[in-house]
Amino acid sequence: MKRIRVGIIGQGRSGRDIHAHALTTVVPGLYEIVAVADPLQDRCDRAAKELGCMAYPDYRKLFAHGDIDLIVNASPSHLHVPITLEALDAGFNVLCEKPVARRAKDVDRVVAKARKKGRLLATFQQSRFAPYFMKVREVIDSGVLGRVVMIKSSFSGFSRRWDWQTLQDHNGGNLLNTGSHPMDQALQLIGTDAMPKVFCLMDRAVTWGDAEDHVKVVLTRPGRPTIDLEISSCNAYNLYTYQVWGTQGSLTGTTDHLEWKWFDPAQAPKQHLIEEPLPGPSYCTETLPWRTGSWDAPKGDLDMFDTMAKSFYENLHAALTEGAPLAVPMEHVRLQIAVIEECHRQAPLPRRRTP
Repeated sequence: MKRIRVGIIGQGRSGRDIHAHALTTVVPGLYEIVAVADPLQDRCDRAAKELGCMAYPDYRKLFAHGDIDLIVNASPSHLHVPITLEALDAGFNVLCEKPVARRAKDVDRVVAKARKKGRLLATFQQSRFAPYFMKVREVIDSGVLGRVVMIKSSFSGFSRRWDWQTLQDHNGGNLLNTGSHPMDQALQLIGTDAMPKVFCLMDRAVTWGDAEDHVKVVLTRPGRPTIDLEISSCNAYNLYTYQVWGTQGSLTGTTDHLEWKWFDPAQAPKQHLIEEPLPGPSYCTETLPWRTGSWDAPKGDLDMFDTMAKSFYENLHAALTEGAPLAVPMEHVRLQIAVIEECHRQAPLPRRRTP
């Protein structure tokens, strides 16, 4: 099996703790990190020691390293587009961290460049491989809940932040940062074949920057379930939850535990519409034959984040070595960015700098 030789741009939380960790530990044998780049010397020194690879303070020197199959672009978000374009121009396949861009037209630019250069371009949107999300989809697809009417999702906690990811000019904020993951899941559930109707409210709550950290998004499409999505940094109860409401039952739960209840219409009491007043002091009551199911996150050697990374990187390896289709195609990524762009259009926040 061919080992993909990788150069990683950026050795912060994403480049080191997510990508370098996954490539060396989660999918051993599929990839080899041969070089990294980071403008901070201490990060370069650390990477050279931990990974046994070359480390450069300038990513352009990484391009000249030679014999690299894949560039992982884990630079700050506002640099994703220009560095990805440079890497593609230099002839590399590129995996770009999320968000790949701030606007849909910029996604079109990098996709067009990849097509022109004959290179593979992917975005690290691994959350659709989360075990809880795969189970939610399995229950929905089974049909036991009937026609799904509403799906509510909350990816919220309490987090006061003051780093570059709180700045609009760095493409920061909850929607482009944390929100990329639940938005990718939401679009899988409402459908990726067309742009949904978007309603969005945003606020700054506990951030030191000028980007949003409290978001409410509602997505609708004819004949599809309504999606109600919250991404907030001011919920001290740390809600990472799903609710699915259907015509025959419902699902509720978290990333660790899900449960659902449903009934079979064939076994339910037969009812008919009654237009006259009901006899006596009565109300519509019945006993439905509820059935229940549950799921708990599997216990194993890999946690949820490593499990998601494993599936993503295995698919990426197959795409690079066998021509397999990407599980997260760039068309889906573009739709996600288009929705986020519409959210920012509807609920713009003034730009400001804080001391």
